[in-house]
Amino acid sequence: MHCNQCEQTFRKTACVTSPGMCGKSADVQSLQEMLLYGLKGMAAYAHHARRLGKSDETVSAFIEEALFATMTNVNFDVKSLLEYCLECGRMNLRVMQMLDEGHVEAFGKPAPTKVKEGTQAGRGILVTGHDLADLRDLLGQVEGTEIKVYTHGEMLPAHMYPFFQNHPNLVGHYGGAWQNQKQEFAAFPGPVVATTNCVLIPPESYKGRLFTTRGTAVPGGQCISDGDYSAVIAEALRCEPCEEAITGESTVGFHRTVLLDHAQTIVDAVKAGQISRFFVIGGCDGADPGRNYFSDYARGTPDDSFILTLGCGKYRIRDHEYGEHLGFPRLMDMGQCNDAYGAIAVASALAEAFDCSVNELPLTLVISWFEQKAVAVLLTLLSLGVKGITLGPNAPAFVSPNVFAILQERFDLRLSGNDAEGDLRLAMTA
Repeated sequence: MHCNQCEQTFRKTACVTSPGMCGKSADVQSLQEMLLYGLKGMAAYAHHARRLGKSDETVSAFIEEALFATMTNVNFDVKSLLEYCLECGRMNLRVMQMLDEGHVEAFGKPAPTKVKEGTQAGRGILVTGHDLADLRDLLGQVEGTEIKVYTHGEMLPAHMYPFFQNHPNLVGHYGGAWQNQKQEFAAFPGPVVATTNCVLIPPESYKGRLFTTRGTAVPGGQCISDGDYSAVIAEALRCEPCEEAITGESTVGFHRTVLLDHAQTIVDAVKAGQISRFFVIGGCDGADPGRNYFSDYARGTPDDSFILTLGCGKYRIRDHEYGEHLGFPRLMDMGQCNDAYGAIAVASALAEAFDCSVNELPLTLVISWFEQKAVAVLLTLLSLGVKGITLGPNAPAFVSPNVFAILQERFDLRLSGNDAEGDLRLAMTA
């Protein structure tokens, strides 16, 4: 372990052996870090929800208590800390529910929609990140101009809400996942607005065109803290216009409300043997080449199955043609990473319809993780007792071998490997 949170550390640098000077073990350190990262992810979602008028004092009180539990000489008990981690997952479910409700109330009931990808002729602004309130505010300030606004990365799901579908200045989507932004932002001629995490320190090629909002910032960047996008608009009018370069079209918008509206059809199809399995493949993506496991896995799924995807992990699997089944596209984009709440709601509704547990459904979860939001979502799934999750491409470095063994024994948590085809075969026989 590496613990430097107090003064009495080994050689006054850090305790690197277990137990440390205070008696804390590597497993306690591991669970404290898991809790801290889960709290960070949950706080991000809570921040988005609060901007839409949604908050819960119970959640705020838990954050305070859980942070206290990670301080020096407060909690040395593995069992207690594991329960704090699971409670963090339960609280994160509530936070994701609030954010979901905030989105629907502010922007309307989602519906599947086709989104043009690429650029259209004319001056443009690119918006990346997760915060739909920022996108709303920007659109309100460009309305009446000829400036075209494009989504990027996790902003793609904005197009499923009526407010954004009907806004004349929001014209499409440009680019892929966050890790490609240095190439994609350099190629985009107009200003870029980064609203949340997953922004990269910009190179000189577009540094002067990158704007951030509130807590999101980069060295030497232009941060908008008051919601006034006039500088962004001025930059868009100064920059060269985009060229006409439409690269394709994609369908998004299979929000939980859409799937639940078709719940009976889905249940009847499963009972009739027309659907072999549901796969949830998504999460937080990264630049690691080993993440092709997820694309290989998705491409191998049978033609009578459905893939639900969410988060920027969708960009690993969306460039393949999966076709349709029973009148629905086999690949259904449910939204942002926080829309994992929707996947949970759909799974819970199906379990109720079949009078079984979620673990007894023909459902396999294959989740990629990258940072703290993914930790919060994983803790939510574990807190609900979901078993058999495949997580990857690597085990979190902050999880000690003993803690990982506990999670494997209690929740059958698995790591993705190099054999996506073999793992898929095992899933189909489960």
